[in-house]
Amino acid sequence: MTKERSSPILLDFPEALETERLIVRAPRWGDGAAVGAAVRESLDELRPWLSWAQAATSLEEDEAICRRARLRFLERSDLAFYLTLKEDGAFVGGSGLHRIDWEARKFEIGYWVRTRCRGMGYVTEAVEGITRFAVERLRANRIEIRCDARNTRSARVAERAGFTLEGTLRAARMGVDGTLTDTRVYAKVRGHEF
Repeated sequence: MTKERSSPILLDFPEALETERLIVRAPRWGDGAAVGAAVRESLDELRPWLSWAQAATSLEEDEAICRRARLRFLERSDLAFYLTLKEDGAFVGGSGLHRIDWEARKFEIGYWVRTRCRGMGYVTEAVEGITRFAVERLRANRIEIRCDARNTRSARVAERAGFTLEGTLRAARMGVDGTLTDTRVYAKVRGHEF
């Protein structure tokens, strides 16, 4: 007889967590304007790395994107988080747990920050908080951060957050510029880093 597995949609866990300076929370209806404004402000920095940040979108598209992220969060297929400042609620950027394998309890953390908040340590702080959340609340066995080998800022976040560089996958994906790019794979694994 096989062991019956419960559906991830039945998992109950908080929709928000707090770090020293941030509230890290699930998307909500009405987030589109704030998220869209941050993306438009940051297109020049995001464009080389993120396929979804190639052109500005309309307010209606921004809201639709946030609503779809909310639905994926509720069905537990992708756990996007928005980063806001505790002190004034200002939108900082996005992160989340993606490419989820619930059976293996494996997650990949992605992140981006709006231009005016760059270099302030918010992303590292969020990654550390999301990592704790994944370990404590979701019983993660493996958490990865993958980045284009040319994206040194992203790699530094992984390193500051204590992730181990496991290797570089050569010519692993097509970059947004249309060239094959190498991908750095960082990870934390239960029994080793936590």
